[in-house]
Amino acid sequence: MSDAICSAKGCRADAVWVLAWNNPKIHTPERRKTWLACEEHREHLSQFLGVRGFLKDVVKLEDWQAPEGPDGQV
Repeated sequence: MSDAICSAKGCRADAVWVLAWNNPKIHTPERRKTWLACEEHREHLSQFLGVRGFLKDVVKLEDWQAPEGPDGQV
């Protein structure tokens, strides 16, 4: 995915990681939202989601397989 850009505010670097997350207060358990992260911002974005209990998985972009259906988009 050559146009995958990091989700960190103001960052325009190429994404290397997919952070799959879910807010249990508003999403069904199987739903996965995604943020993309460059090497520099992977830890920061993971901690942001993790502290809230939202982070479900961190996967290399090249290995990511989106779930079937409309919610599985990067």
